[in-house]
Amino acid sequence: MEAGVVVEKPQKVKRTQNYRENLTGWIFVGPMLLGTLFITLIPIIASVLISFTDWSFIRGVGDIRFVGLGNFQKLSTDETFLTSMKNNFILMLAIPVAMAVSLLLAILINGKVYFKDLFKIVYFMPYISSVVGVAVVFQVLFHPSLGPINQFLTMLGVDNPPKWLADIHFSLPSVMLILIWVQIGFNMIIYMAGLQNIPKDLYEAASIDGATSWQQFKRITLPMISSTTFFLLVTGVVYSFKVFDLIAVLTKGGPANSSSVMVYYLYEVAFTSLKTGYASAIAMVLFVCVLAITLIQWLGQRKWVNY
Repeated sequence: MEAGVVVEKPQKVKRTQNYRENLTGWIFVGPMLLGTLFITLIPIIASVLISFTDWSFIRGVGDIRFVGLGNFQKLSTDETFLTSMKNNFILMLAIPVAMAVSLLLAILINGKVYFKDLFKIVYFMPYISSVVGVAVVFQVLFHPSLGPINQFLTMLGVDNPPKWLADIHFSLPSVMLILIWVQIGFNMIIYMAGLQNIPKDLYEAASIDGATSWQQFKRITLPMISSTTFFLLVTGVVYSFKVFDLIAVLTKGGPANSSSVMVYYLYEVAFTSLKTGYASAIAMVLFVCVLAITLIQWLGQRKWVNY
C-alpha cells in the first residue's frame, strides 16, 4: 500500500500542474478568443444568414423576410454592382505596378547610396499618412481647372488636359495612381528586408562566372525574394478590395459610378438605402471574390515561389 501511495502521489501532482498550466493558458487566450468570436465569427455567420433575407436593421428582428437567393439574383442584374465589381478587378492592376516600382527603388536604395535612412522615411511617409489627408491633397492636385497638374500641362501646350477625378475615363486611373503612390513605401521596405537576406556570396560567385547584372537579377534576386513578392501580392490584392476611404473622400463612386467599388457600394446600400439583407449579399460576393483570388494565388505560388 505504501509503495502504491508513493507512485500515485507524483502522478497527482503532475495532473494538478497540467491543470494549472492549461487554466493559465486559457486565461491568457480567453480575451482574444472571445473577441474573435463576438467581433468576427458571429458577425460573419449573421451576415451569411441575413444575405438570404429582405431586411433593414431599422425595422427590427421581427420584420425579417426570407427570400432565398433573391438578393444574389438581383445582384446579377444590378448595373451599379457589376460596374463596381469590374472596377475592383481593374484596381488590382495597380498592385503589380506598385510592386515593380517598389522593387526598383529597393534595389537602388539598397545599393551604395548616401542617406539610405532618409530615403526610407521619405518613401514610407505616404503609407503612414492619413488616407483622408492624402485624398484631400490629391483633390487639389487633380482639380480640373485650378489644379497644379493641369496648370502645368497647360503651360506645356496641352489644350484640353484631362479632368481627372471629374472625368468618367480618368477617375479610376487617378485612384490607381494614388494607390500606387501610397503603397510604394511599404512594399519598398519589405523588399529591402528581403534583399538584405540574400547571401552576398551568390553575387560574388555569379560575378566570377561572368554573369551580367541582368542575369544576376533574373537568376538570383528574383528567385530569392519570390516569397516576399508572394506576400506583397496577396496583401496588395486584399487591400485593393478593401479600398473605401479613398473613394469616399475623392469621388464618392462618381462620376456615373466610374470609380465605385464593391465596398463603397456596400456602404451605400447598407447605410444610405438601409437594405441590410442586400448589403450582406454584396459582402458575401466580396468575400467569395477575395477567397477565390487568394486560393488561386496560393495554388499558383507552388510553381514560382522558392522557400
